[in-house]
Amino acid sequence: MAQFDPLPLRLFRRYKSTLPNSIENPSINNNPFVRPKESPKESPLLQAIKSALRGTGVAPPSTIHTSCVHTDGNDGEEQELTWTDTHVILTIGGAPKRKWSFELEGQPVQWACIGWMEESGTFPPKHFAERQDSASKSPSERPTFGPFFYANQKSGPPSSKRDGRTSAVFVFLRSIGKIFLDSGLEHTFSLPFIVRKAWPVTPHGLIVQRVLEPAELVEAELAGEDVLPTIFSLSNPFAEPSAVGLTSGIIGNPGHGLATLKDEDENSTKPLKPISPYELILWTSHKAPNSPHEIVATLDSSKRRLTIWRYVYIKPKDSPVPLGRKRAKSLAHKKRQSMTANNRRTSAAFPDMFDKLHPTSPGPPSPTRPSFPELAELPPLSKLPGMAPSLSTTTTMASLGSGSNFNAASQPNSQSQPEQSSTTTKVRRNSLTRNDLSVTMNRMILGSRGDMDVLTPMEHGRMKTTLWMDKLIEIELDDQGDVEDPGGIMFSLFDHRKIDKLERSLLAVCLPSKQTVMVYQLAPNAENQIEITTVKQIPAVASAIFRGTRFNIWDLIVVKPDGKLSLFTHGTYEIALSAVVPNDPYTYPPKPTPEVVSIVSEACTPDLTAFLMSDGRTTYTASNYYALDTLTAHALQVLALCLPSDTCFLLHRHFLQNWAWQSFNVIHGVEFECFTAALYAVFGLDSGYVDHNDLPAPSSTNPWDNLYSISASSRTRFRDDPAMKLLHEPSDRIPPSARIPPAKVLATMQKGTEPYNQLVVALYTLHTLAEQLRLIVDQYSQLLKLAPVICRIAMYIRPEWADYWRRMCPDAMVELPWPSSATADLDDTIPVWPPDISAILYGRISNPEWKVPWFDALELASRFRITPSFAYGIADPLDAMKRLTLVYMKLADPEIKRHSKRAENAVKQMVRTELGEEFIERLPLGIAAPLREAIRTCQMAPPPDWPMEAYNAIGRGDVRASVSAIRAEEKMPKNGYRSVKEYLTSSHPRKTIGQIAADAKSACLGESEPTTGVELELDEFTNIRFGQDRRLEEIARMLCSSAISSARSLERPDATEHDQAKDHQMQVIRIAERTLALPYGRAMFTFGSVSSISREAFIIPKIEFSVKLHPSGGIVSPDPGKIMPESVHWGEFHNGVAAALRISSSSASVDSSWIAFNKPSELTPEHAGFLFGLGLTGHLKEMLTWHTFGYLTPKHDLTSIGVLLGLSAANIGNGNQHVTKLLAVHTPALLPTPSVDLNVPLHTQAAGLTGVGLLYIGTKNRRMAEVCLTQMNRKDLVQPDLSNEYREAYTYSAALAFGMVMLGKGTTIPADVALLERLNVLIHGDGDFGSSRSSFDINLTSPAASVALGLMYLRTERQDIADILSIPDTILGLNRIQPSFLLLRTLGRVLIMWNKITPTNDWVSMQIPEAIRKGMEMKQKSPTGSSTVADAWELAYYNIIAGCCFAIGLKYAGTARQEAYKMIIRYHDLFTRMVYSNGPSFDWRIKRSAVRDGLNLITVSLSMVMAGTGEITCLRRLRYAYGMYGTTMYHPAFKYGIHVSTHQALGLLFLGGGRFTLGTSDAAIACMVAAFFPRTHSISADNKSYLQALRHLWVLAVEPRCLVVRDIETKEVVYLPVKITMREGKAVGTTQLISPTLIPDLNKLISIRVDTPRYWPFYLDTEKIPHHKESLMRSQTLYVKRRTAFLSYTEDPRGSRSLFVRSRSSAGDAATLDYPQFNHAKTHPAGDLWEFITSSSNDPLFLAFADYFCCRDGQTEKEQILRAYCHAVLFDSILQGKPQTLQSHLTLFRYRNMSSASRYFHLHLQDLRFLADFYGRVFERRFSGRTENNHRTPLLRDTTVWATLHDVDERLEVIRSSPEFICVLGLYSLGKAGLLSGKNASHLAWYLLRNAVPVSTLLLILKELAAEAHAQCLNTPPPAGTSDSKVLDLSIKEVLHSTGSRMTTALGAGWSVRSLDEIIEAWKIIA
Repeated sequence: MAQFDPLPLRLFRRYKSTLPNSIENPSINNNPFVRPKESPKESPLLQAIKSALRGTGVAPPSTIHTSCVHTDGNDGEEQELTWTDTHVILTIGGAPKRKWSFELEGQPVQWACIGWMEESGTFPPKHFAERQDSASKSPSERPTFGPFFYANQKSGPPSSKRDGRTSAVFVFLRSIGKIFLDSGLEHTFSLPFIVRKAWPVTPHGLIVQRVLEPAELVEAELAGEDVLPTIFSLSNPFAEPSAVGLTSGIIGNPGHGLATLKDEDENSTKPLKPISPYELILWTSHKAPNSPHEIVATLDSSKRRLTIWRYVYIKPKDSPVPLGRKRAKSLAHKKRQSMTANNRRTSAAFPDMFDKLHPTSPGPPSPTRPSFPELAELPPLSKLPGMAPSLSTTTTMASLGSGSNFNAASQPNSQSQPEQSSTTTKVRRNSLTRNDLSVTMNRMILGSRGDMDVLTPMEHGRMKTTLWMDKLIEIELDDQGDVEDPGGIMFSLFDHRKIDKLERSLLAVCLPSKQTVMVYQLAPNAENQIEITTVKQIPAVASAIFRGTRFNIWDLIVVKPDGKLSLFTHGTYEIALSAVVPNDPYTYPPKPTPEVVSIVSEACTPDLTAFLMSDGRTTYTASNYYALDTLTAHALQVLALCLPSDTCFLLHRHFLQNWAWQSFNVIHGVEFECFTAALYAVFGLDSGYVDHNDLPAPSSTNPWDNLYSISASSRTRFRDDPAMKLLHEPSDRIPPSARIPPAKVLATMQKGTEPYNQLVVALYTLHTLAEQLRLIVDQYSQLLKLAPVICRIAMYIRPEWADYWRRMCPDAMVELPWPSSATADLDDTIPVWPPDISAILYGRISNPEWKVPWFDALELASRFRITPSFAYGIADPLDAMKRLTLVYMKLADPEIKRHSKRAENAVKQMVRTELGEEFIERLPLGIAAPLREAIRTCQMAPPPDWPMEAYNAIGRGDVRASVSAIRAEEKMPKNGYRSVKEYLTSSHPRKTIGQIAADAKSACLGESEPTTGVELELDEFTNIRFGQDRRLEEIARMLCSSAISSARSLERPDATEHDQAKDHQMQVIRIAERTLALPYGRAMFTFGSVSSISREAFIIPKIEFSVKLHPSGGIVSPDPGKIMPESVHWGEFHNGVAAALRISSSSASVDSSWIAFNKPSELTPEHAGFLFGLGLTGHLKEMLTWHTFGYLTPKHDLTSIGVLLGLSAANIGNGNQHVTKLLAVHTPALLPTPSVDLNVPLHTQAAGLTGVGLLYIGTKNRRMAEVCLTQMNRKDLVQPDLSNEYREAYTYSAALAFGMVMLGKGTTIPADVALLERLNVLIHGDGDFGSSRSSFDINLTSPAASVALGLMYLRTERQDIADILSIPDTILGLNRIQPSFLLLRTLGRVLIMWNKITPTNDWVSMQIPEAIRKGMEMKQKSPTGSSTVADAWELAYYNIIAGCCFAIGLKYAGTARQEAYKMIIRYHDLFTRMVYSNGPSFDWRIKRSAVRDGLNLITVSLSMVMAGTGEITCLRRLRYAYGMYGTTMYHPAFKYGIHVSTHQALGLLFLGGGRFTLGTSDAAIACMVAAFFPRTHSISADNKSYLQALRHLWVLAVEPRCLVVRDIETKEVVYLPVKITMREGKAVGTTQLISPTLIPDLNKLISIRVDTPRYWPFYLDTEKIPHHKESLMRSQTLYVKRRTAFLSYTEDPRGSRSLFVRSRSSAGDAATLDYPQFNHAKTHPAGDLWEFITSSSNDPLFLAFADYFCCRDGQTEKEQILRAYCHAVLFDSILQGKPQTLQSHLTLFRYRNMSSASRYFHLHLQDLRFLADFYGRVFERRFSGRTENNHRTPLLRDTTVWATLHDVDERLEVIRSSPEFICVLGLYSLGKAGLLSGKNASHLAWYLLRNAVPVSTLLLILKELAAEAHAQCLNTPPPAGTSDSKVLDLSIKEVLHSTGSRMTTALGAGWSVRSLDEIIEAWKIIA
């Protein structure tokens, strides 16, 4: 090997704050590290005590420690930690970042380090989110809830996950540890031992080694026990350190997936084996950039043995099943008795539990541990604030207090049992004895772990560790010095790379005393376990890793015993270094230059190496020798993949030497010149450099001419620089033959030798690298530098390859003659013509069956039996070309016939290989065209089941946003958002300065507009949904309860003033009844309209009872006491519910603290309703337990009702045990002794009972069903009295609760039959009529049980059950039943026979008994008054009809089904006419009352069907009913319930402002039955018949099924026709709707299709693609992308303003694209470009293009042509919606006008040929879709491309005809081109490239073959010959053309026939 000079290594000093000096000089008081001088009064005894407390082997307190870590954070800078015993400072990049002082703790800092802490997992779960009886769907039975419920249950609230790890500072004091996370969080934990040192490990956490006291060793030896472990892992601040486990083997390669233990039983069942306590940790590695290997080095000084370990982090196995309650209690009792009083902590999971409960300053705990028997039933610890979310729900404070969370007796054979006999209480000592330590260690090893989830049984009690170590090698230490001073031993992991398939690292162990560095290799063996082998030994005294010669691979720097430095790179190849030490400018006189003595390992990082100098100071180096030039680095990397190690290192060493001679200059081109010289030197090639002394002296004395004559770079600048090329070029006075020296004859190389074979492989590899550079336009300049090198190497091996590159780069090798076969011997080991990547890619897409002649560099190396170096690992600079090739292979897959499928596969491959738009923009136009066309194909019809990234790749962000499972509120624009279009062309006038100032003033003063409660805050949505009229404003006016209402006073002419005042008061009181009912409707109208709330108090609008009477205009308020207080209370309750329901259920701002913040000082009905509303929307789950007690303890009735119902609704269907217990203490029926008096009112008990039904809805919980059924005939409610005035409401609540629990679960099993029999008795009685001894009141139980039975057998289609609810058809039978009962019986029957409900007259008739039906038909047919029917029949008829309408409303709720709508509205009009007619008799009033109740139900049923639609016909009827109240003011039949029904109907019609509707799941039906239960309240305070609070349960039936369509660019809600396909039974139908619109039930929905010419097509398949359905359920939003040639339907309803209409004709623009020319006529009828583009497109690219290229008139003709061309390009792009073609058209324009003298001309010409051949010969066949009858136009017209190529060819025509060129062509064809001038070389290359002429070697052979064939065949009789010379010449020409084309990989048609003719003519001329 050649001798090289040492490389200079520049050192520097870091001038930081001199911490040691500050300690020596205590006068610097502001330095935290200043330690005051120790008092001289300290005695030796005191000093010895302090040292003993600090621990053995720990540095004295005066030591200053420093550690450096290179973190992988955002900045990636080095972090340095410096500390003393009281202060810690963290610096980043040399700048202090944080400082901590621990003087107040009173404990010294034992150790500090930087590491990582895991920051993954979610925050603690919701307080009431535990589920006992799951509400999830069972596949075997009908689901209870609708799809939205399960979607929300599956997705949960917005995730607050924090994944990954974060940097942390760990500080260990004597008894506590502190963790300071980079995120700002802090953790404090107790330490069971004194920490010696700690080291960061991978992936997070620490290895901690405790102090091992000599006394402990003596005590263990005397006791005959093992010494306790000393090495622990700390991975969780909430867990005690766990002993590191010893394993028999670790399987898995570091950095590649999860490692596993060889014996999995070690991590599950086998006892844990700790590491020997005598092992002293010296060093650990973590996943640093230099190597992913996880290594620990330990020293056993007694055995003088150094051990290398591998460690791995493995999550512990899941814990066993928890114990039963009794077993757990017994274990807890036993452990409580066996606890030792001096245990340090009561829990293994929590260091100081009682300190957490009562935070105090750090200090010793109480000497006695009190018992806490009252903690026996406290909630789990995970529910306490700040507790770890991983704590099990079964670990209670009682268990922690009793010590039952650990098991000290789990290892019966262990010798380390804690002493359990002592039960006396002792005072805790200040130091740990062996007994204390033993108890703690045994708990840690045997029983406890940080993430212990449950109480473990005895047989499973074992430690769960997370860190395991496997022994790799033991090294015996011969030198005692290394044993006595282990701190000097250095370890370094370096040279980690993948060699072929083996990934390995080198480990250097430096033994200073032995002056040796031992190098080991770490590599996986056949069993995938890391194996360590010895590589070599190096004499050295110090070593460290050093980023030297390769950017991502670290080398080893060593200090030799003689003080010299060496660098070991490429494995163990050595490079000598020479240290360059800086002079100290502050020292005088100058001192001698210090020498390097050693390396300071503590101060070293992967990027910084610290040296200890002979003068005691520290110097640093951050030098590196890796190439910064991209081309040089890539060339070195690619050669390392094909050259052997020796050659690769020699090449690299030559390069470094050359670069060092250039002072490591990074000026452009210097590095590559050094590399080129090194490459030539290694292989002994002629460098080709021209010595200027050999050139003839210039004839001119003009320096300008001389500069131009001798400087090639200057000539290049003249040719390429756009400014300099306009300068006058000096006359070329020196002829080319004289200026360029004669070509040298290159020395030949001997074939077959090893250097020759290596050079062949190097040629192929560099050629491949150059081919990749051809694919990246912005790297053409690098290609021009690499091409000469390839040409020079090719001249020795294959001159044809040099010919290939001279065609691309004519300037390459200008000093040598044009390559020909005569210049070198031919080599048959590589092909004659080099692989052409563009021709190969073209061949793949043109003819997929074509076998590609391509060889991999590694394959070629193996062919020559060369073992590559892999010096850079598997870093492959050719990765981009390989990825591109994979995409082209997908485009050319011969197995797939459909072009759209090939395009889809290609795009998916692009996504997988990360070939995005940025990469495609860097490709040449031709290479990028097939990719863009594939993207365009997918863009037109995107597949529905693609990954999200693929939609971004094709520019369909609308599809991605639509199918991604993002919540609607996350997609919705936030407050203050304005679209791009709104900024450019605002539709609203801008605010004036005065308005802005007024707004700012009101904001500063805190002024806010009063809240009316009817603000929807959904203007963007409602303006589109209901923007054509003012229906929303009308609804808001009618339902507003906070504004003063207006009414016309009833004037009586004869009334006195007193009577008039009395009338006014009466009128105000009557209107107040209506006002109190308004919140029912307002809650529905404004439901979910507030998506986010502020942290301020939530404003609940007031209820205004004052009335403005007209015509007087006076405002009258009700007199005090006129309105019943209870009425006001219930009105305020409903008002609070309505206010809470405005908050969206998806709002993430509601938490327990916010709820508590809104709590008033005294509980109010308003706040009670507010809590109920929060529960209905699920927000009450957030409320913590103690806040709940604060609400329930005062026994405020309405608050209790609101909280109980709210918690039950929030936890609907999950059987939460906490809520069950709260219900139990308010519901005696749930207690063991139901007769106990809880002092709870009956209506509160009724609410609790309903809560049970909600909590256990659909769960079929037998216990709860039995309780509810028993309460229906509660014995103390049989006889009415003052104490049970709410008995009817209680009975209905019990019935509904029973029906909910058994909802749809009725079967024929005996248990259900028993329930059925009891219900039958409750419906029909026990047969003992009139008996006073009856155990129940059938008038109460019969209607209630009817509903309960219907809900129990809901949708079961059991006719036998329905017959139980038969309706009597005789007058006698009807007289025995209240008419209103018939309505509920009808309801119960139809609920059971659900599927038979149809909105037809026939079905309604079938529900009415025949006798009743015929009687009513006769009455209707006969003349008025001539026929009468029995009152019983008539009343029955009205109730049955109302029940039927209610049933239809339930089944078709939220469907807007036309048949149901017509049916119900017909009966609504019929009943309305009857209600408002008058009759004289009392019987008529009774009938009218029944009709009135029926009308109430029918009104609600109508709105149930039309819920959320805002249908105008329904609104007119409801508005009429609302206004009729004024004309029937004094009508006694006008009950409060009428207002409730009317307002509920109004609210339902506009549910949530039109965004919501009702579902028809089982749970929804039950909740709607409860909410719209047919019992009318007589007054606003009436709760006797039915609990008013249940009227709000409709919330649980609401589904957000309003489909909203938004423009992806502007985020605006838009009108859009969508095609909905749905399934009804077995029938499938498609309908077209205009969004925003309500869509059918998602279980019936099949697909949604957007198919309109104004928007890009889109298909949402909710049936076959699950995530489409999930996305629709989560957001109900589709995003669409508008085509740029159209306006939205809002702006252009008729389509008259589209670009197609405005542009009239685009033929002129198309012609301009093909042949750019200036048109003096009007450019375009669209007129103002800016106005049109801003209205038709929001793409800023179009706007900028129009502004810069189209809107300015050019000054010259060329500028005008460019403007006209850009104008045509812009309109073509907008018309077709293809902005990506703007740059393509400009590139074509540049190709059309580029100069042939440009250095890049030939590269661009090749690209233009590819583009023309693709669009002319390939696109129509393979990409257009014509064969599949789905034809589309290309992105670029083929006529435009061919016209561009034609313009370039016209310039070539001039050259072809010149005699000089014909002569040059003839010489080339004979292989005698010789030395050519730059101009001739450029022209020849142009001609050869354009016509795909074969290389001259082939031309010579073809010429000889042609001449031979001509001589043989002429005048030879057929068939061997012919006498016709013309025919013979033509035939020979055909053979020549075919043969030449086949032997050259070329584009398109290959060698042109015209060129063949010209070459034949040139042969003749030359001859």
